[in-house]
Amino acid sequence: MHKVVTVDLEKDILAENRRIADGNRKHLEDHSIVAFDFLGAIGSGKTLIIEKLTDILKAKGKRPAAIAGDVSGDDDYTRFVAHGIPAANINTGKECHLDAHLVDHALEDLPLDDIDYLFIENVGNLVCPVDFPLGSNKRIVVISVTEGDDMVRKHPAIFAFSDVIIINKVDLAQAMEVDPKILERDARRINPGAKIIMMDARHGKGMDELVSALGL
Repeated sequence: MHKVVTVDLEKDILAENRRIADGNRKHLEDHSIVAFDFLGAIGSGKTLIIEKLTDILKAKGKRPAAIAGDVSGDDDYTRFVAHGIPAANINTGKECHLDAHLVDHALEDLPLDDIDYLFIENVGNLVCPVDFPLGSNKRIVVISVTEGDDMVRKHPAIFAFSDVIIINKVDLAQAMEVDPKILERDARRINPGAKIIMMDARHGKGMDELVSALGL
């Protein structure tokens, strides 16, 4: 009986999250905002990629904003604010992912009428965020070659439910003795419809391809 109650409760939580996520999506669409949810482990390069995209959009006269999700602290939020964009910070405490309810409240702190694109940086985790859509238009998962060439196989779900897969820090592949083509192969097997981009974000490699994939 305990197992049945637990499963039913989990279903209710996920269903409620989807309902709120749908509301977030509608709320953003009403303000003509396109949103992207960035997922990936700590150190994969999510923040830097969002910073690079922010600068590209600003150079085009577009108005980006960001939501930084972390267990604690405001380091990523501070980095986004330093780029001169509206930003909100979410600390999840013991929770290892953002959920639609948290994003709903964060939207209240943003000037939605003055935003064209919203980047949501999820908590650095390759497991927990999978079942919690936030209302974004696309999901992007970032993996670094420094995490090893078995990470896609170890965490298949997050890759299966992403629209864009970034294999970052390819400039370090040789030093790490990691073959990025193995990561690409595994990703294609799990999600043949996803756009896969080889990237060295720090030096700009792959950024044009990402901009095109996101329609920016």
